[in-house]
Amino acid sequence: MAAEPAKNEAHVVEIPVAVDGGESCGGEAFLDTAAAGGGHHPLGEIAASAGHLLLLKLWQREEDRLARRACALEARMDAARRDAFYLCAAFLAFHGLSLALLFAASVAGSAAGGGGACRRWWAPSTLSLAASLALAAAVQLRVCAYWRAAARLRRERGDARALARAVQELRMKGAAFDLSKEPQYGVTRAKCASVEGGGAWAPLRWCKQNVVSACLLAVAAAALPSGKFILCA
Repeated sequence: MAAEPAKNEAHVVEIPVAVDGGESCGGEAFLDTAAAGGGHHPLGEIAASAGHLLLLKLWQREEDRLARRACALEARMDAARRDAFYLCAAFLAFHGLSLALLFAASVAGSAAGGGGACRRWWAPSTLSLAASLALAAAVQLRVCAYWRAAARLRRERGDARALARAVQELRMKGAAFDLSKEPQYGVTRAKCASVEGGGAWAPLRWCKQNVVSACLLAVAAAALPSGKFILCA
């Protein structure tokens, strides 16, 4: 005997989602395809119920919006990371150039046999400290922007996962799905907030987020007395 076709064969149908408030162009095709798949199939039940169909369309549009926002946040993180790298490179180049100039001034002062350069050692050191603090502050601003975007990206991804679970549940239950049910955004955000503000890990996380600025300040502090050492040695 020929094998009977599976009664519960899944018919996966994607509802076209209009971007920027445009009208959906495939709604009728979805209704016809879902109805042909069987009235008792969850997708057929959704197609037959205006409320469930509208809810599915709205949630799919929300999924698309969350995906675009996640891409924008990732681009912002890449830009902040790139800017911080360039500023760190400028910081190191500045100190390399300043040390080279100090050595040149020390050699010129030794050849002239005068001690004027040694008496004015504080001038280049003060200039170096001011420039170092300015560059370190600029790096810290970019680092903070990176971590803010990373925290928002974690929340957006948590919301996207909650919404995807709700959409999957709607597709599985069909007309039996409760229209008053909302995606569990609050639970996901509470978990993210508890992870971000965890007590025992807070100092370690703070050190991780500010290690770059701490290293730059350490280099600036080490370079501060180098002007007197080079010019007066």
